[in-house]
Amino acid sequence: MFNEELIAAKVASRNAGKILMDFYSKDEKEIELKGIDNPVTIADKKADKYLYNFISGEFPDYGWLSEETVDTKERLSKDRVWIVDPLDGTKEFIEGVPHFAVSIALVENGEPVVGVIYNPAKNEMFSCQKGKGIYFNENKMKISSKKSLAESSIIVSRSEIKRNEWEPYKDKFKTINPIGSVAYKLALVSAGKYDIFATVAPKNEWDICAGDCLVNEAGGVFKTINDKKIIYNQKKTLVTDTIIATNSTLFEGVSDLLF
Repeated sequence: MFNEELIAAKVASRNAGKILMDFYSKDEKEIELKGIDNPVTIADKKADKYLYNFISGEFPDYGWLSEETVDTKERLSKDRVWIVDPLDGTKEFIEGVPHFAVSIALVENGEPVVGVIYNPAKNEMFSCQKGKGIYFNENKMKISSKKSLAESSIIVSRSEIKRNEWEPYKDKFKTINPIGSVAYKLALVSAGKYDIFATVAPKNEWDICAGDCLVNEAGGVFKTINDKKIIYNQKKTLVTDTIIATNSTLFEGVSDLLF
């Protein structure tokens, strides 16, 4: 049903990735600060401009929400809305750490129906459309089948590790792995590369929407700690509750642990 949109999102993510990689190889990234500890580069802006022009050109009647595009109320009246982060993991991008991604999602009536996350530094493409499963570089994948926290790997924010927010839980998991980019972490979990994703810090819709679609299509669970699914294309785009993504058994274990 959404095959055209999926193909467009994959093409767009690869081309945006090329734009990012042109800047990634440079010593100077031309950094600005949008807020405290919130950098943006010229690469973010150029990738965003390309994505908007390409995707909106293909689907002019759909709404648009992107981290780097000035938001308007127009999207709130649309049934179908693209939710995009042209460069998720800007800090890692600036530092030369290959944990960043282009994240593109399409939502229909608040539910993600297409999800594409592309890491151009590693040439890793994660993609899905509703009801068709999740693919990693064209191979069909699925969420982890682990049942025990003690045997499971969890990936969390590098910033949360630096703030020692996971120190109380270090003995509860097999490994706690700090990886940059929310979108990239969710993609890795959806493909079964790690068992659990969790974040205790607030996230915007563009950080998580494509990952939400991927995790669900992989047979996993993506919900807030209080067992709620996220409805997208909201007036306020910030999700403040702790978010967990994994299989249904591990979700219960993590939510009980963190609640």
